[in-house]
Amino acid sequence: MSKITIALESAVAAVLENSPKDAPQTNRQRVNVDRAFAQILKLIAPRIRHFIRQYGLIGHWDDAEQCCAIAVHRAIQAYEPEKAQFTTFVNWQIRGELQSLRFRLMTDQRPSAKKVEATTVSLSAIALSPDGDEMSPEAMIEDEDALARTEAAASDYLADGAIDSLIDAYVDQLRQVGVEALRRRPRPKREEAALRREGPRLRHATHGIDPTELEKLEAKLSRDREIVARRVFQTATLDDLSTETGVTKERVRQITKRAAKAIAEIAAADPRFAVMAEYGVRAAKRRQPAPSTLAPLLPDASLPHNRLARVRTIDPVELRTPSVAPVASEGVEAIRLAAVPPSAGLH
Repeated sequence: MSKITIALESAVAAVLENSPKDAPQTNRQRVNVDRAFAQILKLIAPRIRHFIRQYGLIGHWDDAEQCCAIAVHRAIQAYEPEKAQFTTFVNWQIRGELQSLRFRLMTDQRPSAKKVEATTVSLSAIALSPDGDEMSPEAMIEDEDALARTEAAASDYLADGAIDSLIDAYVDQLRQVGVEALRRRPRPKREEAALRREGPRLRHATHGIDPTELEKLEAKLSRDREIVARRVFQTATLDDLSTETGVTKERVRQITKRAAKAIAEIAAADPRFAVMAEYGVRAAKRRQPAPSTLAPLLPDASLPHNRLARVRTIDPVELRTPSVAPVASEGVEAIRLAAVPPSAGLH
């Protein structure tokens, strides 16, 4: 403990020693109590100044000091040395008195402690909006995104519940198949005799199956449930699941593939999961690639630019004539050639 803490403990002990509960207090005891109390206030004066500044009561310094003195007096009366030190106990008393004083003095607007950098505003006050209209603080502190966050959280909660129910239905299906397989498994005669000795109650409870086999089946189902939940509905990798569960990656892949198919069938058959099944169908349609149109190897003969046309050569003598009679050919329109001067040459 520090020197101040030791001095405070000594002064508080002096106050308690000179304050008898069963007998009246003498004059000497009153003097000793006053001296010890003054010593306590002197020792915690820096702490009182710090709290007054922290609670924004510098403008009401005298009232704040009086409240702190009352807090110290109450702390001494209620102090129990076995539970805590006086320095810790008196801090909360001082803070409580200063908080109460601040509430009494600043009824309209109370600046809070600098440590949290916040401002306490009265709900009865009227504020002005950026447009100059009066509006209540309730409208100012309204959270516009609260509804969206609430709906998103509710959707996540419902989705998690639906996923758990779907996985439970799948695990129940696996349990029925496993129990039926164990029931049909041939057992040695010694096991049959042991089950007969146990009585009909055990045979009825375990369906005539060895309880050890049922425990192994439940352990396997618990492992498969974890794999399906983390691989199908979460982002766990094959390496992580193989390391944590002790199952090979190929076996994990087989379990998840079989589970995905069975869960899709359960969702399609059970009306509770109709929405999930419908969403899965829509997602599958979106994932289907668009049909691609492959270009044929041979050109399309029906297109105009692929039709065959006859080519006719023109004698240069005919170019000197004013015009050439139209030549009709299949797929070629009539051509009119303007008169070309004799000096024109073909390039």
